[in-house]
Amino acid sequence: MENYKKASMGNEARVELHDALGLTGAEVSVNSLPAGASVPFVHAHKANEEIYAVLEGKGKAVIDGQEIPLEAGDWIRVAPAGKRQFFAAADEGIRFLCVQVKENSLEGYTADDAIVEG
Repeated sequence: MENYKKASMGNEARVELHDALGLTGAEVSVNSLPAGASVPFVHAHKANEEIYAVLEGKGKAVIDGQEIPLEAGDWIRVAPAGKRQFFAAADEGIRFLCVQVKENSLEGYTADDAIVEG
């Protein structure tokens, strides 16, 4: 058994990587919205925080009724209870990565968890 798994994706509107990569500690998705589109629902979570990275384009997030402008290079963390919805700008699409993990589950950072050889 190899210690890695690789997956490739095309231009799908949403790709969830838990099945493609066999993820066991996080849910990761890549999402694309064309200009003027939005995620069609507001949602929150019971226990998982989400970290969003804007890869391309611009738009906004509405979190607990507050509008947060977003553009390529922005990162945002949303607590589980935060009610969220994402929108592309009227004149430009947006592509973003979402990483979902259980809040307060990280037991060590890279420097604490790494095994360095050599």
